[in-house]
Parts: sequence; C-alpha cells; structure tokens
Amino acid sequence: MSVVVALAVTPPRETGPGLRKLTYFVACSIDGFIGDPKGDATSMYSYVTGEFLEYLTSQYPETVAAPAWPVVGIEPGTPGRRFDTVIQGLGSYRLGLDAGVTSPYAHLREYVATRSLTESPDPNVELIADDLVGRIRELKAEEGGLDIWLCGGSTVAGELIEEIDELIIKTYPEVYGSGMPMFGAGFEPRAFELGAVRAFDNGVLVRTYTRKR
Repeated sequence: MSVVVALAVTPPRETGPGLRKLTYFVACSIDGFIGDPKGDATSMYSYVTGEFLEYLTSQYPETVAAPAWPVVGIEPGTPGRRFDTVIQGLGSYRLGLDAGVTSPYAHLREYVATRSLTESPDPNVELIADDLVGRIRELKAEEGGLDIWLCGGSTVAGELIEEIDELIIKTYPEVYGSGMPMFGAGFEPRAFELGAVRAFDNGVLVRTYTRKR
C-alpha cells in the first residue's frame, strides 16, 4: 500500500504564456547517484513494476521511451500530461542510439546537448552544440505548450542548474556508494521547497520540489 503525503496525483498543467518550466525528472539512488560511474542505472529497472509502474504510465506517460509503450501498455497517441519537450545529454541519448533507436521520445520535441555529434541521426532530434542555456531560455519563453523535461545526465543538469524550476526525484531503495551525481556542478547551496511526496510499496519514493527564486 502506498503512503501519500501532500498532493499524490500530478494534474495536467495549465497552458498559457510564460508558464513553461524546466523540470528535472530523474531517478536516483538513496545516496543521490543517477547511475554508476559510467552512468549505468540498470539496477533500478527492477523496481519499475506494479503500483509504481502504473503511476508512471498514468501520470507521466511521455517520460517512457516510445519503444517501451507497447510493453507497458501505453496506447499509441496517448497525450503527454506534463511535458512536450525533452532535453538530454549525449550520454543519456546514446543509450538508445547504440540500440538503433534514433528518437527514443518521438512523441516529444527532442533536443540533445552535444558537441561530439555534428549531424542529427533523426529529423525529430535537434542538436545543441553551443549556448545551451540560451536555447533553453528560448524554449521556456514560448507561449503555451507543456513543460520541458530535463532527462539528464549529470553534466547537462549541472550546466542548466540555474534554469531548473522544479525537481521530481524518483528515489530507488538502493545505495550505490559512488557513481554519477545528480548534478555535475560546483558547490553552491540552492534552495527548493518540498511539495508532493509519494511512497510506494516497493520502496520507491517520489518527491517534488519547487525552486525558491
């Protein structure tokens, strides 16, 4: 049985001018790592089942990679509830690319921050080689639409840390000891306000934080 504190279900966000947020929606270990030293987080996959899987597919279906939709029961054409745009680094993007998936989130506008790739492998994927912060600010300034999902990884999150408006942290009941941190950034305290908290019967905890400006 899940334990619900504050707001348990995330409603679709209203649209309108000036309301687009950058949200770091990310999975991590108890001790704050999003993967092993190379970024591998496959040990967390075993927890994406049952009640927690139902929560993800109903509340955040757009954050599930398109090839997995038939596997987890998401119907084709299911609209996004929170995000219409995703930004990720090359390390995160390469996980799908190495498997032959050039547009893992084909149902979203996809952006990949990289200086290594000079040509996009897919027409749905726009590469950002320079001024990542400036491009994200342009996307946030667009009128209407849903929010922007920062998928990872650590380096991109560190570069965009001042642009992040919201954190949704999926904490898995594992301790890594060392690995890839949530943010590849220098030390500087930044305040966030705790909002929704939900605990699941498999030990996963989902917390939402809003940036204090």
